Amino acid sequence: MPLSEQEQRLLDEMERSLYHHDADDVAKVGTRGRASYTAIALGIIAGVIGLVLLIVGVVVRQPLVGVAGFAVMFVGALLAFAPPRRLTVPRDARDAAPRRQSFMDTLGERFEQRRDGED
Repeated sequence: MPLSEQEQRLLDEMERSLYHHDADDVAKVGTRGRASYTAIALGIIAGVIGLVLLIVGVVVRQPLVGVAGFAVMFVGALLAFAPPRRLTVPRDARDAAPRRQSFMDTLGERFEQRRDGED
């Protein structure tokens, strides 16, 4: 069964809106940025130092040295794999941005306008 003109226009508008909103979302989320090679290098160095401390703690039978080595390895891994902080958007900046109406709000308003026009 073919769509009526009104249904076809509504479908086209929904499609345009979907493409528009998807492009905005990809622009926001898709930009991860470049890796911080300094942080990766420091993380690797900390991991190696932590591994050496862990092995030394096992060899000399000092659990505190081993635990400290594990902690240093863990911090090194966090440093190496964490995303760069300078690329994150502060919550205040996101809240200050003007909010657009969602697609469903727009459809709801149009429905209400049509329903009010029928009365």
